[in-house]
Amino acid sequence: QVQLVESGGGLVQPGGSLRLSCVASGSLFRVNTMGWYRQAPGKQRELVARITSGGSTNYADFVKGRFAISRDNAKNTIYLQMDSLKPEDTAVYYCNAPDRISVNVYWGQGTQVTVSS
Repeated sequence: QVQLVESGGGLVQPGGSLRLSCVASGSLFRVNTMGWYRQAPGKQRELVARITSGGSTNYADFVKGRFAISRDNAKNTIYLQMDSLKPEDTAVYYCNAPDRISVNVYWGQGTQVTVSS
């Protein structure tokens, strides 16, 4: 099993920035790629960005140029730097890690990001 704990959410004005963190613990040999998803009220959960253990990244089109995902393997932590935030970025942001040995997918508890003036 792998446990994921997010932090860093909050209330920010449009155009502002936040940095989310996700610390992984447990059977870390089971995971390689980690990522961030988000879910706004009444909408489906969607991929924001993901990163492999080697540092390869991919992003959803709606965050390209504004968000940056990074990883510190020594700290078992991934980050999501969010700049130029918009009201439509308001959502619960979840850390995600697919198990590379089984069909399990691990999720954090989520952290709320609210962009509002």
